[in-house]
Amino acid sequence: MIQVLRNAQVYAPQSLGLKDVFIAGSKIIGVVDAGCEFELPDGVEVVEHDVLGRQLIPGLVDCHAHITGGGGEDGASTKVAAPLAETYFAAGVTSVVGLLGTDDITRSTEELLAGVRALREEGLSAWCWTGGYHYPLTTLTGSPREDIVHIDAVIGVGELAISDHRSSQLTLDEVLRTASDCHVGGLIARKAGVLHLHLGDGKRGLDLIRQALEQSELPARVFHPTHVNRQRALFNEALELTKLGCHIDVTAFPIEDGDGAISAADALREYLASDLPGNLISVSSDGGGCLPVFDEQGRMVKYDVGTSASLLETLNDLTDSGVALERALPAFTSNPAEHLRLDGKGRIAVGYDADLVVLKEDGSVVSVFTAAETHYKNKN
Repeated sequence: MIQVLRNAQVYAPQSLGLKDVFIAGSKIIGVVDAGCEFELPDGVEVVEHDVLGRQLIPGLVDCHAHITGGGGEDGASTKVAAPLAETYFAAGVTSVVGLLGTDDITRSTEELLAGVRALREEGLSAWCWTGGYHYPLTTLTGSPREDIVHIDAVIGVGELAISDHRSSQLTLDEVLRTASDCHVGGLIARKAGVLHLHLGDGKRGLDLIRQALEQSELPARVFHPTHVNRQRALFNEALELTKLGCHIDVTAFPIEDGDGAISAADALREYLASDLPGNLISVSSDGGGCLPVFDEQGRMVKYDVGTSASLLETLNDLTDSGVALERALPAFTSNPAEHLRLDGKGRIAVGYDADLVVLKEDGSVVSVFTAAETHYKNKN
């Protein structure tokens, strides 16, 4: 069976204009001008969907989500439940990378891998980071390098915490050893082999990454700091790291007045207005994770919960402010997919996976296709 999405304003993520997109099985087999003939074998069943001139984008790639739930920083009652698959689809997310956070004791790599399998069964593309906030790392095999090599779903280590009172207060040697395991494991397994680093509010900021780059032969692409928009000074440091080849990740968390953070939309606007490489930034959600606030003694005083819906909200904030969709979209699609070697993801092109999102005029999701199936339709 062939499915055709007719009359779509395609952003691949670059703008392609009004197109018809042909899908066979799980793959895109043709992107042609709307109304043009596309030769198909005799006897093939064709199912047509008229997109009515709406925007068609690649499914969003969320590289930082707590697929089994996060939290627990103020006791078991503050653990967050695992988000449902429909939560991701409703947010336009078709690819997700799961992880463990502060609680890598009562939550495990085994549970995380089961979460990946569950999401895959629901039609999402899912992977995970091995480890969590702490060192020595929580792993399945006892070695992060072996987890990356032997476990299909594992693409690197994360979210290992630095510059945070909840971290293991890592030394440079420990960071280098972990980054080396990521790099070599990635080479052997033909995977990203990335060290995904949680950044807290600590005064050391990104200093460990700078030292690691100065004192080792490891390539800059291995170091992947996230939450870098949580403070102005930290974001400024992150911008400098991109000049060395590091890929940085900003988080689409809610911003409160006076907390010193920069919204993901403002961070990306600033980045796109610079002369920095356009492919070295991504936006993730921290979906399913706890967003805590601590007092000076390190006690949690309140918390919120992240959601993947913040990605589309951020994208709409950008386009509403005048940023062209094709300029903003790579940070949510092709940039994370290519940096993390998620083959077939992040673009609308022949040979790529049919992970597609149709948007309404107001930027909300109309429908989501993955593997040529409709997994979500907006009932409103």
